[in-house]
Amino acid sequence: MDLPTGTVTFLFTDIEGSTKLWDNHPEQMQRALARHDSLLRDSIDSNSGCVFKTVGDAFCAAFETAPDAVAAAVQAQRYIESEPWEAPISIRVRMGIHTGSVEHRDRDYFGPALNRVARLMSIGSGGQILISGVAHELVRDHLNSGVGLRDLGSHRLKDLGRPESVYQATHPDLPAQFAPVRSLGNPELPNNLPQQVTSFIGREKQTADVKRLLATTRLLTLIAPGGTGKTRLSLQVAADVLDEFPDGAWFVELAPLADPTMVAQSIAQVLNVTETTGEPILQTLVRELRSKLLLIVFDNCEHLVESCATVANALLRGCTELKILASSRQGMNIGGEIVYALPALSLPDPKRPQTVESLSQFEAVRLFVDRAVAVRMDFAVTNQNAAALAQLCFRLDGIPLALELAAARVRMLSVEDINSRLDNRFRLLTGGSRTALPRQQTLRALIDWSYDILNEQEQTLFARLSVFAGGWSLAAAEIVCAGGEVEDWEIFDLMTALSDKSLVVYDAEGADSRFRLLETLREYAHEKLESTPDAAELGERHARYFAAAVAEKSQLKGEAGEQGLQWMSTEADNLRAALDCLWKASDVETAATIAVSLSEFWNRRGWLREACLHLDLAVGRVDSIKSMELRSRTLKVAGWFAFLLRDLSRAEWLTKASVDTAVSVGATEIHASALNNLALIVKAENNIDKAESLFLEAIELYRKLGKATILSASLMNLGLLLSGRGKGDAAQTLFEEARTIYERQADGQGMANWFCNQSDLALRQSNWEYAQTLAEQSVERYRKLDNRLGIAYALANLTEAASRLDRHEVADVSAREAIAICSETHHHDIVPVILCALARSRTARVRAKSAAVLFTAAARIRTLLQSSTTPEEECELAALEGVIRSHDNGDFLMAAEVKFSAMDGGAVLAELLTQD
Repeated sequence: MDLPTGTVTFLFTDIEGSTKLWDNHPEQMQRALARHDSLLRDSIDSNSGCVFKTVGDAFCAAFETAPDAVAAAVQAQRYIESEPWEAPISIRVRMGIHTGSVEHRDRDYFGPALNRVARLMSIGSGGQILISGVAHELVRDHLNSGVGLRDLGSHRLKDLGRPESVYQATHPDLPAQFAPVRSLGNPELPNNLPQQVTSFIGREKQTADVKRLLATTRLLTLIAPGGTGKTRLSLQVAADVLDEFPDGAWFVELAPLADPTMVAQSIAQVLNVTETTGEPILQTLVRELRSKLLLIVFDNCEHLVESCATVANALLRGCTELKILASSRQGMNIGGEIVYALPALSLPDPKRPQTVESLSQFEAVRLFVDRAVAVRMDFAVTNQNAAALAQLCFRLDGIPLALELAAARVRMLSVEDINSRLDNRFRLLTGGSRTALPRQQTLRALIDWSYDILNEQEQTLFARLSVFAGGWSLAAAEIVCAGGEVEDWEIFDLMTALSDKSLVVYDAEGADSRFRLLETLREYAHEKLESTPDAAELGERHARYFAAAVAEKSQLKGEAGEQGLQWMSTEADNLRAALDCLWKASDVETAATIAVSLSEFWNRRGWLREACLHLDLAVGRVDSIKSMELRSRTLKVAGWFAFLLRDLSRAEWLTKASVDTAVSVGATEIHASALNNLALIVKAENNIDKAESLFLEAIELYRKLGKATILSASLMNLGLLLSGRGKGDAAQTLFEEARTIYERQADGQGMANWFCNQSDLALRQSNWEYAQTLAEQSVERYRKLDNRLGIAYALANLTEAASRLDRHEVADVSAREAIAICSETHHHDIVPVILCALARSRTARVRAKSAAVLFTAAARIRTLLQSSTTPEEECELAALEGVIRSHDNGDFLMAAEVKFSAMDGGAVLAELLTQD
């Protein structure tokens, strides 16, 4: 049965005292539970309900209408009441019914309505049915015979939100009298937990974690940066466990205090403990609370952490039944304390495509939407603003206060506008609640609160660390950030202190220790750094450090080389920052060195446009590069990326310039490599004779140099060219020589290339089965190397082979991923081949319309790329077009041409990803 969606009525149930029953009567309870489940399911099913979740003995059911939910609850309670339970078992079930708007995903529901109904059920007694005010309005005129509603008044539920009007469903066959509901206003549950004006969003896992830890310790401290929701979580946990503390749960707000001696006094005031003349108030507290079973919530301890630690230690030692739940930006560091680091709300990845449905699973998005609707009722997430919303949540680090301040701006700005203005987030994110503490009214004030309690050295290092982008290692910090009042040997201890105060995040990555600042904190720290006289020097020191490191890493080979590429991936943001600094400083030589050193990394990841951005800057100022060898390398690499982006004329000009420069200074290795690249360029221009001559020249130079590793790439390139000329045996001989070189040197990247090129060779020889096997192996190898372009090429070959073998599902899956990578990397060279393979696959399934669209798109992209085809390829394409026309007289081809004629390559790819 399909689950109802939109506005849904929920029935939640659980067995009162089930834990004790299981402990004392496990065998009888097992039989009783089976009968209980049967009675509940029968009642829910027969009243058009759906059970969407069970947790132990608890049932969660959804109904399209409130009257059906009430009817199911009354029926179930009547069954349970009349059931002859096996002595000494007596099953009594408490039930809650509430109606609300929810999100539906994967046969489950999400939203505040779920929390509301759970809290409503939890305040009832076994055998009782409690109904919320919203559900009451929907059901009161549609009750079954004998069913009545009793008004139990307004009650504060344990979600700490607005009071709820609570009603009890009655029936002559059911008990009428129950104990007073266990709401927050019940005298049996003493507390001072404040009502919250906003709903509690997400944090299900963290709430469960904190309750579990609190059961095992007497002092639990939640630590996190400001605005992360520590106070709200502490209050919610205190409300949830209130039943476990007969003497209550008491909230002590410490943020307004400036005098450390007032901590004990504030606790005494909350607990109504009267000061005794001649006795320290802390001693009085210990004496008065010695026999009490209660929970005290210490809120915002960080600015009084030493005094809080002293008071907590005395209370815990003198009051054996007392527990403390504290929130702070650092732990108290006393015996018995458990520290729980509260993470940010779950976040979407802004690099992945997002939809309304995919975004709804993230806590940060749900919080933003909830708060946005509160200020603008017509606010909604759409597929148009989904990408901007994902970026906004990510850039605000999932910090609840920052998200709430941003959501307040939807009254006048769109999500896209808010996201675009986050570069000035400290000006934008203001205007919090006038009744909130001053530090909670603006994002800047929130961080000022943390910054101001740092000592001078900590403030200095905090500012300097903002020079790093995306994180740093300890070694990098010791080199870049030391100087003046901060010695290198002090860096670790100071970073530890900043981490303890929740300002620096520590990430363990294998054997490496890595640290980072949340982006919001980094922007704040960078403002502080920019106001100091050493800001420029720090930027240059950072750039020089990463320039030296990347130059060293790029020289590594084999496994060490792969680790070097992984290091580049980890430090990508720092490397971008270093390059930006060097370009601003007009240090072209060092910037070009970094760019050339990153070329293999950029190539594998498919970051082609980023590569061209920096290399074109270097080429534009190439005369400033004193080293002629570096100048030649820069021209060569710039030409290579121009080739990958299909700018053939520029690629040829740059590569020829590299050859000339290399020859002038006798840089034979660069000369040979540039010749290989030039051969590929002129081959793409369909100048096959010239390409063969250049490949042979490059191979001859490599052999003279004895550079076997780089020789093998030219051997395979020449082999592919020869196979296109019908010289398959000669091509295979070259391939075998290349493979021997790769295997001898344990070159994983080379072997991945070999498998990919060998599959290409097998395709040219119509050896489809072998081609697919080779392509699959190359895909697997490229994935291990995280070589995005390699994966795309191998998937293109796999698509071609699978389409020839009528393995259409394999072809479709491979093609979609390959096209997605090409679209992401802007490398469209192989897209026409993929689309033609898909068109062939559609034709084989007599899907002429789809085949025509794909075939026409391939032709369109070839035109855009100015891509030539060989005579053999022309024959193949003509044959494919003929087959498509035979299915539908070419009508679809004409329609597809109109559809795609005005579109650019990127738009075509986006459209094609939606093709069936």
